[in-house]
Amino acid sequence: GYAPCEMHSIKGGMANCQVEMKKAVDCGYWNLFRYNPALKAEGKNPFTLDSKAPAGGYQEFLMNEARYSSLTRAFPERAKELFAQNEEAAKERWEHLTRLVELYK
Repeated sequence: GYAPCEMHSIKGGMANCQVEMKKAVDCGYWNLFRYNPALKAEGKNPFTLDSKAPAGGYQEFLMNEARYSSLTRAFPERAKELFAQNEEAAKERWEHLTRLVELYK
């Protein structure tokens, strides 16, 4: 799972760690899934995607951590470009995982 640490510098401190984890999953930054090959022998899908489709707020999630927000101060144009690429990659990961659900049926 997604496990933020002190180096992430979450706004509000580590007391908000679980909230940050939930935000990571909700916005699509981190996806929750399971793979259990033993389920195939039972006629069940061994791949389970537990995350729901991203609900937006990706950029807001990034800005809640100093490691990302500091980049916007140092290199604003580059940060904007990198964050857009990062969000696009997250969307592609989500699409790949949804295809895996069908592939493993």
